[in-house]
Amino acid sequence: MMFCIWITGIPGSGKSTIAKELADELKKKNINIQILRLDEIRKIVTPNPDYSEKERDIVYRALAMMAKFLYDNGITVIIDATANKRDYRNLARNLMKNFFEIYVMCSADVAGRRESSRVQNLVQKDLYKKAKEGKIQLPGINAVYEEPENPELIIDSEKISPKDAATMIVGHLNL
Repeated sequence: MMFCIWITGIPGSGKSTIAKELADELKKKNINIQILRLDEIRKIVTPNPDYSEKERDIVYRALAMMAKFLYDNGITVIIDATANKRDYRNLARNLMKNFFEIYVMCSADVAGRRESSRVQNLVQKDLYKKAKEGKIQLPGINAVYEEPENPELIIDSEKISPKDAATMIVGHLNL
């Protein structure tokens, strides 16, 4: 059985780390998986992102379609993306039967500290600082982040380790 698992939460909440741990757990169960990281996709679709609502609408619609194409070809998809609007996540939910929305909760203070210490170059550095200076719109700071209304699972990443979060997700999938 295949799934589409959308891991959502504000930037820096721990989505990418949980997605990687989850992928490792699913691979141990011989499940064919693909992680779709919006940060990687955005670098191609919008090489100089401005994080505007118009840009987000485009990249999230493209992301949902990529997920559907993979899902339709028998691949379990893990989407690692903030998706600040419920509509983005609901689009994917409506496209794929076995859809699971995982909400990674985290305070903006903790997420901001995590984000500022990132070493990867996929994401612009100091997003929280730039948002506080008004240079960009960042969900959870100066742009709306619509929390999921009925996620399949809520993970408090300040209290639960990424590995334990992945184990919880696998358990929720009944694998």
